Amino acid sequence: MTEKNLLPHERISAALRHTTAAGRTALVPYITAGYPHKEQFIATLRAIAQEADVVEVGVPFSDPMADGVTIQRASHAAIASGVSLRWILAELARAAPFAAPIVLMSYLNPLLSFGYAELAAAAIPAGVCGFIVPDLPIEESAEFRSVLEDRGLALIQLVTPATPPERLERLCAASRGFVYAVTTTGITGSGKELPASVGSYLDQVRGLSQLPVCAGFGVRRAEQVRSLAPHADGVIVGSALVEQMESGADPVAFLRALRSA
Repeated sequence: MTEKNLLPHERISAALRHTTAAGRTALVPYITAGYPHKEQFIATLRAIAQEADVVEVGVPFSDPMADGVTIQRASHAAIASGVSLRWILAELARAAPFAAPIVLMSYLNPLLSFGYAELAAAAIPAGVCGFIVPDLPIEESAEFRSVLEDRGLALIQLVTPATPPERLERLCAASRGFVYAVTTTGITGSGKELPASVGSYLDQVRGLSQLPVCAGFGVRRAEQVRSLAPHADGVIVGSALVEQMESGADPVAFLRALRSA
């Protein structure tokens, strides 16, 4: 089956598997939409997509409870510059396609305000293949999942080291695109070292998942990518990349340095 015939959620999985089949760890960078410069959003996204397997685009939100201070700052600055979910989708639709599948990370309120059906319809021309919604528990996700699945879109589930085994199995079965394996307890960008048990935890998730497993939270150095490579199909890099952009450094060079792992 050619890529053009794949459903959106299948494009995500296929992109990750293509990289792992080549013997490399897949890279899923996160950027906050419209940050640090709203007018450069599309150009930045295009450049990052060339280095990525999947790109996670954050929808700025006033109370990003799962995110640390770096992404909080980026969200607040983007909101102040007028970035909204509707603006993001319009910009993406104007510029699509991109070199890598796009996943939107958003808290639930903006999605509810937009409307699930309208959101799913708008995602397709924007090149959006799926969604990550940290504050939407699986028990309350049936309506959104149903609307997304009608369009072939992914609702990517998050698991953590504290997820009980039965729930872990349920989340892996429900996820589409990939399983987002949070490596540590707490928020993004905490600066914690990855726990010594992260490898066995990721191995457990991979043993239950039919999809690629990507490890996120706390990944910022090439040696961490090397250490995670035997246990995860990909790594998600968020706060460390946003910090590079915040400082004016070249995000592409940073990603290439991680790729050198």
